[in-house]
Amino acid sequence: MPLLTALGLASIALGAVSGWLVLVATERPQWLRRWGIVAPGRFRQAHLDWVMMGLILIAIQTAVPGLPGWIRALVVVGTIVNPLLFLPLAWGAHVKEHPVYRAVTVASFTAASVGLSAVAVHAIA
Repeated sequence: MPLLTALGLASIALGAVSGWLVLVATERPQWLRRWGIVAPGRFRQAHLDWVMMGLILIAIQTAVPGLPGWIRALVVVGTIVNPLLFLPLAWGAHVKEHPVYRAVTVASFTAASVGLSAVAVHAIA
């Protein structure tokens, strides 16, 4: 199975399993507050992003199967890391002020932006 397809399916599976967090966040938010979680809606964002990124990975593999490795690497980094960036924010917006969080965010957004743009250019050229 191609790498992007496998990662896409894994991302969709994570989205499915993370639905339980969304359920707890909406039905029993007090359970999450005990763990210091002040913004449980971030779990819903991660949940939706995992599903969307998984679909994007599968679509790219289907539409443009012969991508150069550097493009594939950028797409993989961006689509894996971007949904994960929502999780620390569940503990509060102050997390995004941490220099490590900022660095990872910039790197991931750059990887996704350059990688997905490169997919389009490669497919059209």
